[in-house]
Amino acid sequence: MDLLTNKLTNQPNLHIHHADALDADLAQWGPAVLAGNLPYYITSPLVEKFLQLDATFPLAVFLMQLEVAERLLAKPHSRDYGYLTVATQLVCQVELVCKVPPAAFSPPPKVESAAVRLRRRPELTPDLPALLKFVGRCFTHKRKTLRNNLRPFYGTAIDGMPEAGLRAEQLQLGQFGDLRSRLMSSVGE
Repeated sequence: MDLLTNKLTNQPNLHIHHADALDADLAQWGPAVLAGNLPYYITSPLVEKFLQLDATFPLAVFLMQLEVAERLLAKPHSRDYGYLTVATQLVCQVELVCKVPPAAFSPPPKVESAAVRLRRRPELTPDLPALLKFVGRCFTHKRKTLRNNLRPFYGTAIDGMPEAGLRAEQLQLGQFGDLRSRLMSSVGE
């Protein structure tokens, strides 16, 4: 922190704030671009915190464990594709900036790292909080079918959907919203 502050102290458009990132009120600095080397053990909650911010935060560049970066970049039908993937990709375009080897750090960690750029999508996903809740339900038990994960919430209405026998990891990004709409129509919500 001292090295960063001393090196960049004369930059008029840069503010360095030393605080617990999970507790910090990031909205007070908008509009802004966020950048940081995320503590590996809290990367997912910090990414989710960025996703909850509004369009005054159009961009973030985070250094994180390569394993988490691969989850953010994952495609359907892959082992890494899960709730965090879908939530992030609904809100942002995700790009791998570069991989960072352990030797780039002092002391070197025991894992590979990667820099990831999250660029907020200009179009808003309608009713995003409700859609993310639905996506969470789809991934409740990752290896179970959508029928088994969604039946507690939608009853037998899920049985008539073509996706019922699929796992959430098999759905394309846009299919989550479509399935949610059809289920809501069939149960009268």
